[in-house]
Amino acid sequence: MLRFKKLITASFFIIPLIISTNSHAFNIPKELASLGVQSLSQHDIFSEKADYIKPKTNYESNNVRKAILAQFANWKGTQYHFGGTTHKGVDCSALMQHIFSDSFHKELPRTTGQQIQNGSQVSKDKLQPGDLVFFKTSPGMRHVGVYVGDNQFIHASSTQGVTISSLANNYWVEHYETARHLEVVS
Repeated sequence: MLRFKKLITASFFIIPLIISTNSHAFNIPKELASLGVQSLSQHDIFSEKADYIKPKTNYESNNVRKAILAQFANWKGTQYHFGGTTHKGVDCSALMQHIFSDSFHKELPRTTGQQIQNGSQVSKDKLQPGDLVFFKTSPGMRHVGVYVGDNQFIHASSTQGVTISSLANNYWVEHYETARHLEVVS
């Protein structure tokens, strides 16, 4: 009976691997077929102490990311206007107010100087979707965006309007100041 259970358990892990490898036969893009499939050694498959359930994604982070990206779709391309708060023109801190209010019913203060005082500090290598990222763009001036994962953030750019940029861009690397984690999902 124990051997039968091991065989059944092993089949739950081997069958997806076979489907993933032969995804072309099922008209499934290989990228989709392999989502969530882990490579397991034979020892892992037949070990009674193996931990098969290892979540690869944080569902809360994915939901936060989706909500923010949905708001981005509403604001994409809106021109930057210092002090602006509407689709006719918006600045970075007002964009954050709209995104957090419309996505999570969370009120943020109006200015970057006030927003940077909210939440808890988070290191750059621990960023999660929904974290605010702050940049010191000139003496006395700050810029803010919201992290969406994959080293990218949404912000109101003075040259491109509301857009997504990479934290790896030299300009943003040189001007990065800090990040703040806000509790957005209760």
